Amino acid sequence: MTPWEALAVFAAGIGAGTINTIVGSGTLLTFPVLLAVGLPPVTANVSNALGLVPGSLSGAIGYRRELTGQRGRLIRLGAAAALGGLVGAILLIVLPGSAFDAVVPALIVLALVLVVLQPRLAKAVAARRTGDAHPDAGPLLMAGIFATGIYGGYFGAAQGVLMLALMGMLLDEDLQRINATKNVLALLVNGVAAIFFLFVAHFDWTAVLLIAAGSVLGGQIGARVGRRLPPVALRGIIVVVGLVAVVKLLLD
Repeated sequence: MTPWEALAVFAAGIGAGTINTIVGSGTLLTFPVLLAVGLPPVTANVSNALGLVPGSLSGAIGYRRELTGQRGRLIRLGAAAALGGLVGAILLIVLPGSAFDAVVPALIVLALVLVVLQPRLAKAVAARRTGDAHPDAGPLLMAGIFATGIYGGYFGAAQGVLMLALMGMLLDEDLQRINATKNVLALLVNGVAAIFFLFVAHFDWTAVLLIAAGSVLGGQIGARVGRRLPPVALRGIIVVVGLVAVVKLLLD
């Protein structure tokens, strides 16, 4: 990896840490950059998953005030998220690499659609919360978080958007507190998947360290300053980078 490539990976880590803390989908910044510097898709995915764990922890710490009083909820939803993350990580290793290569463009497109639709999801969330939302985690939300964890353990882009939508519709809670919960759940999914990958997958440790360093910084930016950034600009960056990744994967 050249110095300029290393700088690009580090910068992508900062952007991913910031975006993951705010809403999720930071993988759509780091994953394409790792592909661009020459990493194979599966190696890029597992290296990205491990590298983003410190950033998820940084973002969760940045939102610690909003986590007050959510211990029981975090235990229940965290168990579902962690189990889903492990299942997704196992699927990534068990399924052939060709399956990952084939499905990733579709997953990226799905993630981009979710990112673009996020404002509408937020409005739907606000409208739904006036009616049937619950004060705590019910079976439907537990199942949804488990399924999202599987997706996150397998690939992970925009899992935060899915979690925010699910919890926003099914919990009677302030969105900032929901976002804090999302950061912890994403940390658990990424952390469990990364620990599993440590024993069975090949990492590019330079990429891991660069993303980790950048995402820790980005997590603090996201918690302190990121809420003030124009959402349209963030979504625009994500969509452009994601489309570049899709084109690159389809042309390779």
